[in-house]
Amino acid sequence: MQRSISAVLKSIYMALSVFLSASLSEAGENDPGATEERPNKPLAGEASGTTGGRLGVGSRLRDLLGHPAFAGFGHLLLPWDNRTYDPNMPLSDLGSLLPYHSHVDPETAVAALNRMAEDVGTGKTVLYDFYTAAQKREQPARVNTGLFFFRGKPGAPFAVIAPGGGFSYVGSVHEGFPYAEEISRRGYNAFVLRYRAGYGGTVATQDLAAAISYIFKNAEVLGVGTKDYSLWGSSAGARMTAAIGSHGSVTFGGDDLPKPSTVVMAYTAHSDFSLHEPPTFVVVGERDGIAPPASMERRIAMLRRAGTEVEYHKFKDVGHGFGAGTGTSAEGWLTDATRFWERFMKK
Repeated sequence: MQRSISAVLKSIYMALSVFLSASLSEAGENDPGATEERPNKPLAGEASGTTGGRLGVGSRLRDLLGHPAFAGFGHLLLPWDNRTYDPNMPLSDLGSLLPYHSHVDPETAVAALNRMAEDVGTGKTVLYDFYTAAQKREQPARVNTGLFFFRGKPGAPFAVIAPGGGFSYVGSVHEGFPYAEEISRRGYNAFVLRYRAGYGGTVATQDLAAAISYIFKNAEVLGVGTKDYSLWGSSAGARMTAAIGSHGSVTFGGDDLPKPSTVVMAYTAHSDFSLHEPPTFVVVGERDGIAPPASMERRIAMLRRAGTEVEYHKFKDVGHGFGAGTGTSAEGWLTDATRFWERFMKK
């Protein structure tokens, strides 16, 4: 017997309520988005080949924010909206901008930033708007959104990466750009989502749904394949990707699209799930005090009972928000996660 429309709506409402309630437990203080609007077009910085030179860990924030390659969007590379940064802060101190993260490796972060600058220098667009100018006028905080694109092989599947930050900031520089660089080196296309921070998990997940829909609509222009796409999230970002994996992008205002072939989740206490989950790869640090391994293991057990393929890794002597895990026992997990994703690609 088909379920009634009211029953379906009730189910969706309950799923959203659980997700929002859970997301607030992992969120820090709110930080409303800026109201200045960017033009609704790809932002490529300077495409003339003049990129201001390579950044290093001794470079200052002013070197990053004033870099010609990032003209017009340099502030979106950093985590906080409506914050005044010290222009003299060296990039070696990037970890001080990420209070919910640990094991921040400045060299890893800077390498990914340089990759983007090099792409701009060869005429590639690295930032795409997935909201129109009209949509930004409706909700001005959307001006702080965008998709950073790290290209792999033309036509290859894509990954969308949602960094964490307790829904208060977006930690792309630590657990977004470095992930995308690694994934693209393996030939896959990778997008890093800059979503609205300070508005809770449901709003952030709506941005993720809108971004996935944008990629599907523009796949030919972007040069990406839409089969076997994957979603990667860390901490708050993992809540977002798991919610899409459980309920689909249409539940969060996106198009009615296939679910991802794989969900990759790093260190989150997210508990909601459905009976039809994508294969899921999970990592956590043994010393995580924000999303303890036990909380992750409860969801893993539920997924496995429902028949979901799960690969789980717990790393010694590592805390919350370890990103790529450079220099820790977690180093190399991005390669393992990519191999897991490859297992579920249709040949």
